[in-house]
Amino acid sequence: MRAAISRRRFLAGTGFFATTLLLEGAISSVRRVVRATEGNRLSPERLVRADLPERSSQPVMEPTYRAHLRTKIGSMLLLGFNGTAVDGASAVVQAIREGFLGGVIIFDTDAGGRVRNVASPAQLRTLTADLQAAAPAGPIIVAVDQEGGHVARLSGRGFPGTYTAATLGSIGDPAFTQAQGAAVGQTLAAAGVNLNLAPVVDVNLNPHNDAIGGQGRSFSHSPDAVVRHAAAFASGLRASGVAATLKHFPGQGSAGGDTHLGAVDVTDSWSHAELRPFAELIGAGVADAVMTGHIFNRSLDTQHPATLSRSTIDGLLRREIGYDGVVISDDLTMGAIQANYRLEDAVVLAVEAGVDVLTFGHATAIADMERVVATLVGSVQSGRIPEERIDASYERIRALRSRLLH
Repeated sequence: MRAAISRRRFLAGTGFFATTLLLEGAISSVRRVVRATEGNRLSPERLVRADLPERSSQPVMEPTYRAHLRTKIGSMLLLGFNGTAVDGASAVVQAIREGFLGGVIIFDTDAGGRVRNVASPAQLRTLTADLQAAAPAGPIIVAVDQEGGHVARLSGRGFPGTYTAATLGSIGDPAFTQAQGAAVGQTLAAAGVNLNLAPVVDVNLNPHNDAIGGQGRSFSHSPDAVVRHAAAFASGLRASGVAATLKHFPGQGSAGGDTHLGAVDVTDSWSHAELRPFAELIGAGVADAVMTGHIFNRSLDTQHPATLSRSTIDGLLRREIGYDGVVISDDLTMGAIQANYRLEDAVVLAVEAGVDVLTFGHATAIADMERVVATLVGSVQSGRIPEERIDASYERIRALRSRLLH
């Protein structure tokens, strides 16, 4: 109760609740954009470590029950892999076939610029079809970062060009933005991708930030403009049969660093204005998923970055803003997490915080899958994570996957 009161006081102090009446009008306008396409819808100085405690002796789980728990936890994984083709012997196919993997994330190239998953539209369509064919119970999530411009994994190699969010925002025509969202959605749907990790709804409060503003990934410095264009882009995606993801909660447009490289503290730069796009778009029913950012903000959590923060995800996002859909972590191998937490600590903290889907984008993520699953199974068995917490994520993910057509 005290934590809830503290969050309310913080939000009141930032002016969040004072904007409620203004947000209602904006939400209504966003809903009008959504209705138009509904018929067609388918570094901090120090991070506190949280090493896992030694497990107490527990009864051994019955094998059938343990396998079922593994399946539920496996559905919570979104993993990268290497290869432009798969067969029955591929580790990723075996994991999907056994029901231990709920989704994959597609990358065009690796850090060295070598082809990783994408060679051509026809090749990618065959790859995603082969992955889906291995799924025993409906479609898996096939995700990609196709924001547009600099962050577009399907670029060149026969794929059409795209606009940056900044360009769309500067053009200033939501109808044009919606058309571009639809075009991106059609490209993804044709390739067998069913979840776009876009649009970015970070407000461009620091245009010199190489991670967001410097790459043109934000629609605007104005929260209102971000809402209009993000709603339009998401509506275009959804009209093409592709789900949309709002990112990076609770907003990292004011950040002065890149969480890919290390910890980034936004305590002194973050503004409540960065919450507005999330609150309005969620209120309008635009979000199929929300991705967390790895930024650290002492105003929200004095110990952990947002992805690992219960007060930020379960508290602010779910309880205060009212979001009840799928929460996806940003890549847990990024520097902000990897340099400060053991993998086992990070996955447990993320699940405790309220994350539903744990993302590991690196090419060897499949090799770490058993380690991640074993950690979470052990945490359930020890009583640290209630099984009801796993069940809640499993049901949210099942609801999302049931809406995916590819």
